[in-house]
Amino acid sequence: MKRIDALAFVFLLVATPVVAAGQWSTVGGDSGNTRFSSLAQINSQTVTRLGAAWVSEKIGVPTARTMPVVDNGLMFVTAPPYVYAVNISTGKIAWRYNTSPGGAPAREGVAVGEGQVYVGLYDGNLLALREETGELVWKTYLGDPLHSPAAGFSGAPLYADGLVSLGTNADFGYRGQIVAVNAKTGREAWRFFVVPAPGEPGSETWPKNDAWKHGGGAVWLVGASDAELGLVFYVTGNAVPQYAGEDRPGDNLYTCSVIALDSKTGKLRWHYQVIRHDIWEADIAEAPVLFDAQSNGQSRKAIAAMRTDGYLFMLDRATGKPLGRIEDRRVPQDAFQKTAATQPYPVGADHVLPDCGDWKKRSLPRGFELGCFFTPASVEKRNLLAPVYGMRVTPMAFDPRTRFFYVTGSAGLQWFRRAEDPDFFSMTFNGRVPGLSQLSFGVLAALDSRTNKIVWQKEFRVGRPSGALVTAGGLVFQMAGDGNLQAYDAANGSLVWQFQTGTLGGSPPITFESAGEQYIATVVGGAVWAFKLGGTLPPGAAPAVSPQEDFAGAITDTATIETAALARDMGLTGAHYVTDEYAFEPYRARVKAGTRVTWRNNGRMTHTIVAVDGSWSTGPLKPLDIGTVIFDKPGKFTYICKEHPWVYGQIIVEDPPEKSGQSQASVEAAPKKDEPSQASAKKEPEPFPEVPRIMAEEVQQLLNLKANVILVDTDDSVTYEAEHIKGAVNMAYDPTVDPQERQELLGALPSDRLIVFYCNCPREEDSAPLVKEMWQLGYDHDKVKALKGGLTRWEQLSYPLAGSEVKPSKPTSD
Repeated sequence: MKRIDALAFVFLLVATPVVAAGQWSTVGGDSGNTRFSSLAQINSQTVTRLGAAWVSEKIGVPTARTMPVVDNGLMFVTAPPYVYAVNISTGKIAWRYNTSPGGAPAREGVAVGEGQVYVGLYDGNLLALREETGELVWKTYLGDPLHSPAAGFSGAPLYADGLVSLGTNADFGYRGQIVAVNAKTGREAWRFFVVPAPGEPGSETWPKNDAWKHGGGAVWLVGASDAELGLVFYVTGNAVPQYAGEDRPGDNLYTCSVIALDSKTGKLRWHYQVIRHDIWEADIAEAPVLFDAQSNGQSRKAIAAMRTDGYLFMLDRATGKPLGRIEDRRVPQDAFQKTAATQPYPVGADHVLPDCGDWKKRSLPRGFELGCFFTPASVEKRNLLAPVYGMRVTPMAFDPRTRFFYVTGSAGLQWFRRAEDPDFFSMTFNGRVPGLSQLSFGVLAALDSRTNKIVWQKEFRVGRPSGALVTAGGLVFQMAGDGNLQAYDAANGSLVWQFQTGTLGGSPPITFESAGEQYIATVVGGAVWAFKLGGTLPPGAAPAVSPQEDFAGAITDTATIETAALARDMGLTGAHYVTDEYAFEPYRARVKAGTRVTWRNNGRMTHTIVAVDGSWSTGPLKPLDIGTVIFDKPGKFTYICKEHPWVYGQIIVEDPPEKSGQSQASVEAAPKKDEPSQASAKKEPEPFPEVPRIMAEEVQQLLNLKANVILVDTDDSVTYEAEHIKGAVNMAYDPTVDPQERQELLGALPSDRLIVFYCNCPREEDSAPLVKEMWQLGYDHDKVKALKGGLTRWEQLSYPLAGSEVKPSKPTSD
């Protein structure tokens, strides 16, 4: 193993950036993103008297990444399509600014400086609003030169030294960029490209082809600044294509890196790459944290970055050199993927997330092979389960008193697959692995900066924690996924207080001072909750948490199942499609007792459909063959493909006939191609009912009014529908994903456009919650009516199947 740095790894903390008393001036609390506050009125002795003081007026539903900023008595928070200013003493809205027409505000929040509020938008514009009134001061487009809204902003802006900087998205096949503008005028000062052009430093790590033009390196998160060094720091994202590296051999700088830029010129001072030649979509996904330390008796400015597999990297802030020893370790290889031979690891460090050795001790879905972090996705290996790169999105905090970093993330396994098409990128295969979601859990851990060892750690079964806040009162605050705002003893991790807000999820908490009293605040349930000692508002009722079942996802009423499915990717670089031979379509089917269920082999290989308990089988089905099974009794029946035992399906049988008494399932042998069975001789039911046209005339009226239309396809079954509506944009939406992730996706939709909400749902209860969730995100009646001549009622935005008697759903007003 190669030793990169032999510097002794001993730290004594001497200083760290702190937030000004009473303020929370950036989304990370201070210029170094420490999320530490010197306020100590609320502490381990007084926290039992902490209670809710006020709940703000409704502000819509922000994304789970939203982090408020407090300055001069106002709290600034984003909730698409608005930027809100909330009075920190009363919770009343002082002003709001509608970012429409245009893109929704970036997920993390805003920056303040020079009496202005700076807001990045998803369409690539940067706004400056007057802090006291919300009046627009200037607006500058900084996105991709092609004016693609996909190359807009996600992280919060950073104000430093009279400049405002922020980074762009790049997963849509662009090069990530960091752009800085004059804070007073909005005029561009400098621009840094994460992927270098040919001839620029770092370009030697890319091949001599066009891969660099679409190389990725998104900058998702807020930066940090050191005025004394004259540097701004950012962390960068993964390379593109996400899972395919064969066309871009090399380390692919400056993706998956910590970078330091001259704050005045944008020139690169140094970089440190934590993942070489990324093919795991394993970008650095938590904002960097600045802290000061002593090493060998000398004070050193330091910066910390969390790698998504749970390893913390600590570097010298001035030079980028590691503070402790780093070694290169061999990782799994794939010659086709041009994998890097080694990856860097901090010597002696603990990893926060479990790796393959830990997962081997758990009961895993049958039929799969278990991989480790850095096991490549392979075209040949179709049944790989790999650990989730889950240290992402939620910010970490640093306490100069305990010298601990407090980090949050999510652990789990993913069905790690790639297609022959290198640009096909999908993360939706997990939904077809029974029981996989039940293995996931959230993590909160304290890491000692002196040893890089875990001091204490907590696990959470309901969602991922929000991200931490730590105070001089010796407390760590976070929002748990079950709706509880929690306080932990910073030293030992014991839970000392919690308060139920009544809504799942919530944003990372902050703290501030008003009229001599310390407050803790979080954004949850479409409002800001503020807490102080002696607060008297009652807690909310604990929200219902649906029990996790092995199978999840859409249920289709059909008796015909195909052995292969058309898979559509996430559409980041345009929609890509593959024929998936390892996916029953539909994955879950519902029939009445006594129904003959037919499997048709529409693929190119043999499939034998067998019950998991071995009670029945169709026999081998060659291409074009069919096999049938009669299900007599109600229940839920799991089956697999014998040749590919990692391919699962479920039959749900309802309403038994009055006279049953037969066996659970009767089996008929698979017929030969020239000898149809009784089932094949009859007219077979269509696998999918006719998909209705979505009021094309009204949609066309909207298009004539230059109103963009977004088709939200709730189960990815009618992705081709967009072809029937010229100018429509198709956005796939999976209602089975984690609610926190779902709100982030929906919150990113541009709210000035009509949302045509399509649900291939035969039952009203399937579609109503989805429509209501969109409505709660702020897409209200007025916005739709303002389009004149188009859809005017929200209940028209959900359509049942053709021929169904289900009436469209209408959201309630709660």
